[in-house]
Amino acid sequence: MTISTAIIGLGIMGRRMLEHMNLHPDFTVTAIWDPDHSACEAAQAIVPGAQIAADAAAAIAAADLVYLACPPVPRKAYALAAARLGKAVFLEKPLGVDIAESRDLVAQITALGVPAAVNFTQAAGAALTDVAASAQSGELGDLMGADIVVTYANWPRAWQQSADWLRFAAEGGMTREVVSHFLFFSERILGPLQLVWARADTPPNSDLCETHVAARLVAENGAVVTIMGSVGGAQPDRQELTIKGSKTSRRIADFYRDAKSNGGDFVPVSADVSDPRAVSLKAQLDDLALLVAGKPNRLATLDEALRVQILVESILSGKNAA
Repeated sequence: MTISTAIIGLGIMGRRMLEHMNLHPDFTVTAIWDPDHSACEAAQAIVPGAQIAADAAAAIAAADLVYLACPPVPRKAYALAAARLGKAVFLEKPLGVDIAESRDLVAQITALGVPAAVNFTQAAGAALTDVAASAQSGELGDLMGADIVVTYANWPRAWQQSADWLRFAAEGGMTREVVSHFLFFSERILGPLQLVWARADTPPNSDLCETHVAARLVAENGAVVTIMGSVGGAQPDRQELTIKGSKTSRRIADFYRDAKSNGGDFVPVSADVSDPRAVSLKAQLDDLALLVAGKPNRLATLDEALRVQILVESILSGKNAA
């Protein structure tokens, strides 16, 4: 028996998940829905067997698992509607943009006891799994901290243009969309982080998202995590996390490319695959099937996602959250 799945939100992330769920033996997408009918039609063209539901409630009722790829603000209502019907819930990140609302969401879903996780795409991937094992074995030596660097010529990036909300401060921006992934990865390796200071700059007199961000965070052992992000200038995208150890450091570029250094140049840990995103999504879906079955898995928990959200929103506001 496959896991009947509904997908709500059919932008780039929803359509991408639809495509890969269709390829995975453990999932059958039984219902799809988006308030934009053209998005529904584009998704159905990818998987003709997926039925366009009349509304979100109908999509939720038609499945055992609900994947929410809609923008952050409406996500809470859909997640709770699904959880109250006993459905498993898989949410896109960020968990939300309002910390109090997200605390309430986590508390309610936890009380309902349904399987639930958040789609930080590196959670089940080879890079995080291997770096975590290397840290635990002592191969990295003492954990010294991490550097997170993201730079873009334009934000949103070309492939994100259809998701217009990504350019606004209310729900979008590179800190929520990209830095959050690396904060999740860093906390998996270094443990809980606390914000020391942060600054995020937005265009004056506008409601657009940040163009520059800098922050310093610290782990319980004193390891420092630094963040630098910027938008602008003729340049390729740069998305890079370096976990720094006293013996060996690991650098994850573009989410999946893992390299190590003992003090010299970073050397790839393994050969590049032709489609690293497909490999990563397959791993996420493998673990999502485990989650739905009530088995141990590597996916990001609601509590982990809430911790990351608190860090992100604190960075964007320039002050630590209580």
